[in-house]
Order: sequence, then structure tokens, then C-alpha cells
Amino acid sequence: MRYALPISDGRVSPHFGHCEQFALIDVDEATRKIVTKELVIPPDHQPGVFPAWLAEEGANIIIAGGMGIRAQNLFSENRIEVIVGAVGDDPEVLVLAHLDGTLATGDNVCDH
Repeated sequence: MRYALPISDGRVSPHFGHCEQFALIDVDEATRKIVTKELVIPPDHQPGVFPAWLAEEGANIIIAGGMGIRAQNLFSENRIEVIVGAVGDDPEVLVLAHLDGTLATGDNVCDH
């Protein structure tokens, strides 16, 4: 399973479309442990680019602080589960919390 999380200034970005990098985190589903983590620079942001690109990168789930409904729909069309309202700085901590069923989410910080 591969998670994608938007990163800005070394922290999970509240707005995925304005991130500097994406953390791509591979997880062993059987052991629920992180296997690999890499930071990648995304292509230029334009509507629809990130969902298609992350699908090509093999992402199954995206965890973000905020994301507009159009982007959420595009991720769903690319068979990527969307989790918004994530609160926290460390992408690995968020992924492990999701695996444990303890991921805290708040309001979607994006309103477009």
C-alpha cells in the first residue's frame, strides 16, 4: 500500500495543491509497518495533474489537511482514497495513525 502526503517546509501541507514535495510512503499491509519513504517533487500544479501523477506513482491513499471537492473527485476517479482534515506535521506519524485506526481529522481546511 502506498500513501501520498503533501509536504511544505518539511511538514504536512494544509493545502495539497501548494506543496513543495510529496512524501510517498510504502507500507507492508501484513505487518502494518513502513517499508520505504521518499520525498518527490511533483509536476507543476494544474487542475487534475496531481491525481493522475500520483496514480502513476502507485499511490492508493492521500492524506491531506485540505483539498477542494473537485480534486477529491479526481483522486477518487484515479482510485485513490482521500483523507482530508489531517492534523500533524510528521507524515510517518499520520500514516501509522491511519493504519492503527487512530488518525485524528478535523475540518477540511480547503473551501474550493
